[in-house]
Amino acid sequence: MNTENAVTGDFAARVADSGKTDTALRGDYSAVRADYTIDQGWDRYTDTDHAMWRTLYDRQSSLLERYAAPEFIEGLKRLDVRDAIPDFRRASDVLDKATGWTLVAVPGLIPEREFFEHLAARRFPVTNWIRKPEEMDYLVEPDVFHDFFGHVPLLAHPVFADYMQAYGVGGAKAIANSAQEQLTRLYWYMVEFGLINTKDGLRAYGAGMLSSRGETQFCIDSPSPHRVGFDLERVMRTQYRIDDYQQTYFVLDSYEQLMDATAVDFTPIYARLKTMAEVDPTTVLPTDRIFTLGTQGGSHKAA
Repeated sequence: MNTENAVTGDFAARVADSGKTDTALRGDYSAVRADYTIDQGWDRYTDTDHAMWRTLYDRQSSLLERYAAPEFIEGLKRLDVRDAIPDFRRASDVLDKATGWTLVAVPGLIPEREFFEHLAARRFPVTNWIRKPEEMDYLVEPDVFHDFFGHVPLLAHPVFADYMQAYGVGGAKAIANSAQEQLTRLYWYMVEFGLINTKDGLRAYGAGMLSSRGETQFCIDSPSPHRVGFDLERVMRTQYRIDDYQQTYFVLDSYEQLMDATAVDFTPIYARLKTMAEVDPTTVLPTDRIFTLGTQGGSHKAA
């Protein structure tokens, strides 16, 4: 019996049962190492794959000046990856010089424990496959465009890079306290779908919206969602959906604010959260610092 493949098969089954996605995992998990990494296989990308990358890159980069945080734009420029799917080794050289991070290739979603361990060691897991042309506007799982274009540019920013490592270090404590869901919400709202207040107004820095043409515009322009000032416990209490645009976005004043909030011991926070009600994402609390009170009008399929 191939124990490694049995482990990955069990992981795939757990993902299917989790409610996070109702589809089978797409990546090839047959050759994963014990830490769920694989070789990127850059030489196996086709001309069609690289053309898809350029199309997605050009479409998203045309929105950045209006919608993206300046630190994200600067990080993307430093990486210089417009022309083809990035070679993770070359990108790792750029990141290592900037903040000590490297990239590792994975086949897609990986278990929480291994994900946390990679982040704690300043290794960011990036999916190695790219979507097909018919999936241009909607993809169930994160592909290389989401993972690289969305996440990697901010790893060149020293404070955000330190935050991502601190998040990974905190994973073991979340597992010990059966609080993975609360920690996942922090990642969802502040890494995937975070906004930051800049001198030019609210800007997006989260990977989930900046890799999605529709949500890049929605998160800033739409009157529908609430935009609420960041509060650690409020974020960790708030439920979320993966199959629609967000009904609430949380707004940072600075990346230092996020880093400082993460520096505390989460053990008493987890204990406190267990006694508190979860918050529906459509809800506004009396204690919220409101940037925008949304109309909550309509449903929008996420891209």
